[in-house]
Amino acid sequence: MNEYALSLENVSKSFDGPSRDAPKLEILRSVSLELPYGASLAIVGKSGSGKSTLLYIASLIEAPSSGRIFYDGRDVTGLTGDERAVLRREKMGFVFQNSLLLDDFSALENVMLPLMNSGLAKKKAEVQAEELLARLRLGDRLTHRPFELSGGERQRVAIARALCTKPSVVFADEPTGALDEESQSLVEDLLLDTVRQEGSALLLVTHNLSFARRLDEVRTLSHKELSRGE
Repeated sequence: MNEYALSLENVSKSFDGPSRDAPKLEILRSVSLELPYGASLAIVGKSGSGKSTLLYIASLIEAPSSGRIFYDGRDVTGLTGDERAVLRREKMGFVFQNSLLLDDFSALENVMLPLMNSGLAKKKAEVQAEELLARLRLGDRLTHRPFELSGGERQRVAIARALCTKPSVVFADEPTGALDEESQSLVEDLLLDTVRQEGSALLLVTHNLSFARRLDEVRTLSHKELSRGE
């Protein structure tokens, strides 16, 4: 196994302008980073600086204009759409500001679904999902649907869903941005503790500097480039 779960090498991203003659809009310029297994990295920066774009490229949701992306030392930049989807399912977990849970499914079923999609039998998926939700203090909310949960509870279900398949990398995009202060603190604690217990690498995008400072490393995205520190 390679030392790094995720590496980016000179990644740049630009978009076409509104007309044929308009210059391209450059978002990222020659961004490189290395994220070891079990480590956590926070990306901070102003709104519109390209933080989410960087996360989407790292997670193969968007393609870079240039540069390369590696998972466990393997260059995955040129994978097909189907191959990227398989890699995301097998190696990645996601927690977004809006939990994006399935409204018609219970908390337990939302966490069971990725386990079953990975080939686990329904009963085993139920046991594993229940255990993880209990660790996240949701043992009494298993049958509740998303509209019956608080914002903090929904985010904890999203954390369980992201971690249930034991991904190599967890991507978190402002996971506490829509929560009150008390819920923020609880979700931060549980996300960091659970990621560390599972041995996953964590790439976090956030405006919250106090949250960012709790991670192993903080880097700032500014003027299209990534620098060390805040």
